[in-house]
Amino acid sequence: MAVGKRERQKRITELVEEEVIETQEELSERLRAEGYEVTQATVSRDIAQLRLNKVPTPDGKQRYTSTVRGEDSHLSAKYARVFKDGFMSMDNAQNILVIKTVSGMAMAVAASIDAMNMKEVVGSIAGDDTIMVAIRTTEETKIVMDKLREIL
Repeated sequence: MAVGKRERQKRITELVEEEVIETQEELSERLRAEGYEVTQATVSRDIAQLRLNKVPTPDGKQRYTSTVRGEDSHLSAKYARVFKDGFMSMDNAQNILVIKTVSGMAMAVAASIDAMNMKEVVGSIAGDDTIMVAIRTTEETKIVMDKLREIL
């Protein structure tokens, strides 16, 4: 099927969010199974352009993930900069992620996290220098922490 780059990249983003995809070859095979005509070079370029990252899974393997979903690169860079500028530390208690920020930056950092549209995040509450982020599961808390570490 002849499809545009945008549609293909949208599907790649969906696939890496929905499934554990460990390699470019696996991603290529998955796309071909859905009827996309792709080469290894095309998939490699798409991964770079989408800024997909590999993060560890609970079983010790690696998987592709999208650090930021649904935003253009200019806004993504802005959110990452706000996050980096305000971030001090993070720790978790089960499925609650606690992020410490520079004094007065918690609301801006929380807004940047919300704008990242991570499917694992249910929501966040910010004070002056502390954010509590509710994550769907304890296992997904590690995934979110890894995504945030990638930004740093």
